[in-house]
Amino acid sequence: MATTLDQTIAQKQHSWLSSLTASQTFWVLISVMLACIFLSFATESFDTQKNLYNITRNTTFVAIIALGMTLVIITGGIDLSVGSVLCLCSMVLAVTMNAGYSIEIGILASLGTALVIGLFNGILIAYLGFPPFVVTLGMLSIARSLAMVASNNTVVFQFGPDHDLLLKLGGGAWDFSLFGSTINIAYPVLYMVAFALLTGFVLRWTRFGRHVYAIGGNEHAATLTGVPVRPIKVAVYVISAMAAGVAGIVQTGWLGAVTTNIGAGMELQVIAAAVIGGANLAGGIGTAFGALVGAALIEVIRNSLGLLGINAFWQGTFIGGAIILAVMFDRIRNLRQSE
Repeated sequence: MATTLDQTIAQKQHSWLSSLTASQTFWVLISVMLACIFLSFATESFDTQKNLYNITRNTTFVAIIALGMTLVIITGGIDLSVGSVLCLCSMVLAVTMNAGYSIEIGILASLGTALVIGLFNGILIAYLGFPPFVVTLGMLSIARSLAMVASNNTVVFQFGPDHDLLLKLGGGAWDFSLFGSTINIAYPVLYMVAFALLTGFVLRWTRFGRHVYAIGGNEHAATLTGVPVRPIKVAVYVISAMAAGVAGIVQTGWLGAVTTNIGAGMELQVIAAAVIGGANLAGGIGTAFGALVGAALIEVIRNSLGLLGINAFWQGTFIGGAIILAVMFDRIRNLRQSE
């Protein structure tokens, strides 16, 4: 019997709905929304413009790096050095501008540092066969040490002739009116959205993105089908390091000072954001939107602890629990698909 048009539409709608409800990112997004609704009623300050401004801005630093980390995880790799790379790139920017150079020179020096680190990590992993965990763990220590050397382990808070411009770059906001109210969106949020759209486009619509997924799905098969595995693996580690460099530049402008402790432990939050958002540490799965949602959940958890009067030391417990739940969800989904 021929399938009618109504039946075809119903099948497509059912397939779309099944795919949506099977998505980890969807359920994490629902969790973020429910948490925001709960906190809006449970506290008086959560849904204020100032607090929402802080949440969205604070989300950006983890989210920007998580976007780069997601590409690495999709290929089946890991980058533990991003927190220290952020620190080193921030310090290079600060020291360069403190020496009297312009903000353009400082940003180029910072991003150049990230590029070199990304190439170093990628070449050792892709061409020499070093384990990603070992290489990036080593770089975690090296980058932090170089930041101490560059600054003599001191705080840098003067950024030369372009000091105010850097502070505006990271701490400024875009103001506009909506329904008679003034809305403030921090500049870092705009950078995050632009980077997320670019990352999502690359993963979804470009050959490079398809190759990234192919490597994570089955690297041997990808090699046999002509995918340039080694150059792409180098590229994703460069992107990860560059994302950390961009986050470092923006965070320097927001904080107005750089210490050698900046970014400490951030790699765990970044990996958590990517995994909670749906990236699979085994490779082959992950999205740009998932990285944003994961970063948002982490920041909402952090923000809510203070508003609810819960000791901030519980933050690691809640984030760790979210990671375990995310992995459990992925495991249950895989078991159901294998049945």
